This record gives sequence, structure tokens and C-alpha cells, in this order.
Amino acid sequence: MISFSAQGNERAGLHPAWIVILAGVSAAMHIGKLPPALPVLQHDLGVTLVESGFLLSLVQLASMALGLFVGLTADGIGLRRCMLMGLWLLFAAGTAGGWADDASTLLALRAIEGLGILLTTVAAPSMIRRVVAPRQLTRMMGFWGAFMPFGTAMALLLGPLMIAMLGWSGWWWFVAGLSALMALWVQARLPPDERTSSHASGPSDWATRLTQTIRSPGPWLSALTFAAYSGQWLAVIGFLPSLYAQSGWTGAVGAVLTALVAAVNIMGNIAAGRLLHQGFAARTLLWAGFGAMALGTFLAFGSFTEGSPVIRYVGALLFSVFGGLIPATLFGLAPIMAPNERTISTTVGWMMQWSAAGQLTGPPVVAWVASQAGGWQWTWAVTGASCVAGALLAALIARRIGTIQRKSRSGS
Repeated sequence: MISFSAQGNERAGLHPAWIVILAGVSAAMHIGKLPPALPVLQHDLGVTLVESGFLLSLVQLASMALGLFVGLTADGIGLRRCMLMGLWLLFAAGTAGGWADDASTLLALRAIEGLGILLTTVAAPSMIRRVVAPRQLTRMMGFWGAFMPFGTAMALLLGPLMIAMLGWSGWWWFVAGLSALMALWVQARLPPDERTSSHASGPSDWATRLTQTIRSPGPWLSALTFAAYSGQWLAVIGFLPSLYAQSGWTGAVGAVLTALVAAVNIMGNIAAGRLLHQGFAARTLLWAGFGAMALGTFLAFGSFTEGSPVIRYVGALLFSVFGGLIPATLFGLAPIMAPNERTISTTVGWMMQWSAAGQLTGPPVVAWVASQAGGWQWTWAVTGASCVAGALLAALIARRIGTIQRKSRSGS
């Protein structure tokens, strides 16, 4: 395995692990760039409400359909090469999107952006593992887990200002340009991929890694736990503006409040990395995350807080900040839960595939329950069920880790 420590790279400035994380942030901004632009797109391109919904969800299509395959690709063609392909694809699709003059073109390019995001991010945990010392891995994985909320929050905050200055096309080109800059930085600073023989990267090897991943319980447990988290997180964040509108928090106030709820998720991600580094049990962090998410949605959507918007907002903050413990913990566990070192990216791809499935199914389920109930008062029941499922999966993850550790001790 290539070692690329900070020592020999001080002359170049930022540690390579941080460059990987920033590449993930630039990819996440392509997800968050859309919501601030929707009103303008509806006016300029005639995008309908239904088309707006597809623009929001299509970016997850690649992860849902191709997560495992892209993970196999990353393990086979090389980590840096995979990240570069993703960043340049984001640049190309984002640049072309700025020239789009109809909703259909924008929808197609949005799906391509989803593939670019997947290619950029699926290889990142393995790359971080390659460039940091083992004792720093869990801490850096915590920072990596924050790439999505940080990038999304940045886009939510910068988007309205940039659109006002440059229009929605200029905003698209700005975000695309960031991806191009990150591609150049990755090319210059990350270690080259190891050379592999044609046999080692051929179809038979891909089939072996695929079989190893699918047949191992570790990737399944991590992926299903991620789905239990991601579906409810996106549903709550997505419907908060509607909830705030009922409380009279509209316009810029609602946008800032929603961005802040998304941003505090970063605190949980970073805390998880530090706590894992200090020896906290993964099960404890996962249980704390799911427990706080259940309580947070009960406060944010329960009928008894209907006349207390501040309590509802505190509940949303509680939901997001402690929920951030979950993805960072799962990313930190990826090297352990993967069947072997050569299937880490494949395992991450499987996790992202199920995460996307959760994000595609969670919001519609919450919306259906709200429509049946005539309001948001039973949203906490849907998210609570997801939290119970996640807590049970966390217990199975702890059992799996114990089994792996016993085998490791007996084999040493």
C-alpha cells in the first residue's frame, strides 16, 4: 500500500487528506446548488413543480443504480483516477447545464452530475486511508463524513447571492469551476494509483470483489443503517421550509434557518471521528444518533409543539447535530466492515447505493403520511420507526465487529 504521509509534503501546504475532503465538498455543492435556483428556473425555463422534484431527486439516481458498480470501478481502475473522472464530469455537466434552455436538458445533465458526484466520493474513504497514519484514520473519517452537510450548507448560503449577481447560469458555472480547480489540485497533490496487472483488474477480479462484498454481512449492515439515516434526514430537511412557513418564518429567514440545520450536522460528524479515535464504541455513537433523531423529530413535528416554533427549531437542530454521528461512524467503520482491503471502495459504493435509496423513498413516505394525517404531526412516527430499525442494525454491527476482532486475535 502506498504511504503518503504529511511529512514530505509540508512544502506543498495542505495535507492530501484535506484535499480529498474538499473535493467531496465541491461535489456536494452540486447537490445544494439547485434549491436556491428553483424559483429562477421556474421563471426562466418554465420548470414545473413536478420537474423541480425530479431535478432534486435525479442527482441520487446514479448512486441508487450504480453505487456498487462505481465502487468496483474505483477499486479496479484506481482511487485518484476515479476521483478525477468524477470531478471533470461534474465540471463538464455543470458547464453545459449553464447553457441549458429547457428543463429536459437540465434533467439529463442533472443525472450526469449524479454520476460525477458518485465517482468523486466513493473512492474518498480509501484514499484518506491511504494518505493518513492509521492512528489518525477515524478522526479524519469524521471530517470526511461532514463533506455532504458542509457542501450543501455552503451552496444554500452562497446560492442566493451568486444568483443575484451572476444569474442562475453564472451560479452553475461557478460551482462547475470549483470542481475543475479541485480536479487540478487532486492531480497535483494526491499519490498516483498503484499499477495493477490486466488480470488483477479484469472481469474475474471484479466478480470476486463483488461476490465478496455481497456475501459478507458487514457491507449489508452498514448500507442498511445508512439508508435508515439518510431517508429521514433528507425528509426532515426537505420539509422544514414548509414547517417554517406555517410558523411565519418565510423568505430569507426560512432559507437561513434551513441552512443552519443542515450545517450543524457537521458538528456531529466531526465529533464522531474524534470519539471513535478516543475509543468510544461505534454502537454507542449510533444509538446516540438514532435516539436523538427520534426525540428531535418528536419535538420538531409533534402536535404539542405546534404553538412553540422555537421548540420546534431546537428539535430540528437536535435531530441534525446528533444525527451527524451516524454517517461519520459508518464511514469510519468501512475499513472494518469491508471483507478485505481491496473491497473498501466497493463497500462504500454499496453504502451510498442504499443511502440514495433511502433519500429517494424517505421524503415520499413522509409526504404521504402528512397528506393522510392532514398535517406534519405524525412525521415523528415515520422517523421514529427508522430510528428503531437503525438502532437494531447498530446492535448487529457491534456483534459483527466483535466477531471480526475475535477472529483477528485468534489469527495473530
